[in-house]
Amino acid sequence: MSKNQIFSSIILFITLVSCNNLNQEIIFHNSHEPTRVNVPFSDAVETDDLLFLTGQIGKNHSLGKLVEGGIEAETKQVIKNIEDVLNHHDLSLDNVVKCTVILNDINDFKTFNSVYIKYFTKNPARTTFAASELAGGASIEIDVIAAK
Repeated sequence: MSKNQIFSSIILFITLVSCNNLNQEIIFHNSHEPTRVNVPFSDAVETDDLLFLTGQIGKNHSLGKLVEGGIEAETKQVIKNIEDVLNHHDLSLDNVVKCTVILNDINDFKTFNSVYIKYFTKNPARTTFAASELAGGASIEIDVIAAK
């Protein structure tokens, strides 16, 4: 086989693989929470091997309000909310490969982290930063990407 034939075969293979990936199905999932059915975003977006969750705050969805108790209580509720979405899709925190954490006050980092490490034992990749205000008056928001 000549170099040109090998090169042509490689290009054909790459093209076939690339075209196959273009047919990847993307599923936009509504929330399993009755109070979040009409929100203007998806609770989770699914691709062939990943699930992208929308950011969660420390809101108790059955009560419709933020939990009381500050950053520690809100962090626990955020993680519970994430677990609920993951469980709905037959996944767990062990499937999480990336977390993005937004704190309202960077001085809450140590307290947040002391809760976080109890739940995310596989040590997924993480980005943490502070913002001046979060939706709903929250102290923390976390979004995750999970591998299926």
